[in-house]
This record gives sequence, C-alpha cells and structure tokens, in this order.
Amino acid sequence: FSVNSLKQQIRSQRKISEKVGGAEGTKLDEDFKEMEKKVDITSRAVLDIMTKTTEYLQPNPASRAKLSMINTMSKIRGQEKGPGYPQAESILGDAMLKFGRELGEESCFGLALMDAGEAMKELGEVKDALDMEVKQNFIDPLQNLHDKDLKEIQHHLKKMEGRRLDFDYKKKRQGKVQDDEIKQALEKFDESKEIAEQSMFNLLESDIEQVSQLAALVQAQLEYHSRSSEILQQLSSKMEDRIKEVSGKPRKEYTPKPRMTLELLPPSESHNGGIHSAKSPGRSPGRRPV
Repeated sequence: FSVNSLKQQIRSQRKISEKVGGAEGTKLDEDFKEMEKKVDITSRAVLDIMTKTTEYLQPNPASRAKLSMINTMSKIRGQEKGPGYPQAESILGDAMLKFGRELGEESCFGLALMDAGEAMKELGEVKDALDMEVKQNFIDPLQNLHDKDLKEIQHHLKKMEGRRLDFDYKKKRQGKVQDDEIKQALEKFDESKEIAEQSMFNLLESDIEQVSQLAALVQAQLEYHSRSSEILQQLSSKMEDRIKEVSGKPRKEYTPKPRMTLELLPPSESHNGGIHSAKSPGRSPGRRPV
C-alpha cells in the first residue's frame, strides 16, 4: 500500500465531500503539497528499486520464486535462515569438477576443467557475499524505510485528511453547528496537519541515510567485481600454463593397430565367422577382401 494509492483514495474522498457540500474544501499550502509529492516519489522509488535490485542480483525468476517458497517454509518450521540462491557460477563449477575428475589427471582438458571448476566455485562464493552485503546494507534498510517511516506518514496523512473533511463539513454547516465545535474541528485538523508535515519534513531532510545505503550498494558491487577479476586473472594464468605445458611436450604420432582379417571357413569348423587378428597389416595373397 503506497503513498500514491493513499493519495488517490484521499482525492476521491475529497471530491465526493466537496461535491456533496457544494463548496470548495480547505486548501493545503504549496509547501505541504510539494513535500507530499516528494514523499510520494520516494515511496514509489523505494518499492521499485528494491524489486529491481533483487532482479539484478538474481535475474532468473524461477530461482527467485523457488527460494521465496523455501524461505517461507523455513519460517513456518521456525528456522532462522533459509538457503541462499543457487548461484549459476557454483552450478557450472560443480559440473566442471565432475567431468574433470572423470577425465582424470592424465587428460589436459580434465585438469583444465578442474582448474576452471574451482575458480567458478570461488566466484559463486563471491556472489553469495555480494547478495548478503546488498541485502543487509541496502535492501533491508529500504524495506525498513518503507515499512516504518513511510507507513507512518501514510497514517498521519490519512488521519489529517479525515479531520480536514470533518472540519469542512462542520464549517459549511455554520449556524447549525456550534462555533466551539467548528473551532475544535479546526484545531484537530491543524494538529494533524502539523504532525504529518513534521514527519514528511524529517524524512526528506534525512535523505543522507538513503545516499549512504546507495553508497553501500556501490561498494559491495566494487568488492564483488574486484574479487571476481582476481579469481579470473589467476584462472587465466593457469590456462596459459596448461597450454604452454602441453605445447612443450613432443607430439605423439598415431600408430595404427593391425587390422583384422576375415577368413571364410566351412560352418562345420567355425561358428564365429572366421574373424582373426592379423599379425601384420598385410592381406593373404590370392584372397579377395570382403
């Protein structure tokens, strides 16, 4: 529930009230309306940026949905923390290590796969660290801002609007409603307006906190890319060493094995079709190859 949807609700109530009353309602000053506009933008920015930051960290919607379901089940079971995202780097690393081991240490490709697999696993751990840093120092503070400060402002604005409509209603019925009652309605409206104004002012004047959180996001990204670069540089050097090592070895020549010969024997003497391993690649003279 955002400030924007609250404002739409308030405008709708205001139009109905003013239409029924037949007179224009109490206007809010320009400074107040400007603050309300900025708070509305802040609220929409916080929600949209939180969503898109999560998508930036984990572009695969299926992974996000699966993790969300697992984390929900963990909370139901009373577990403090669910598993992290299945990092694509870690999954690739596991596959490389598996096939590298199967090929064995005699295979240059197998050894290279194991080098790459270890590096990919490290990249997965670095990505885990990025996820954790961004969640703790950027997404969580924004979520807290949305759930606490912005929600509190919504409450104050809604209360103020209710009192404004009450004051306008009583003011339009002057003569039928006692003056003290109208004066009391005005005081309540002024009080609510001041509280709402103060809460919006405090939020907008303390936006250095949001700048600090944004700086934490940038720092986490910088650390991630720096560590990733180091890991990939080391892996690149290992690949070059593997290539030099293999290139420096004498190349093995292919030696064909002796071919098999086919000798057709009478069925009574053989049941295997007469297939024998030849001791030399030559063929028996006088026999037509089959």
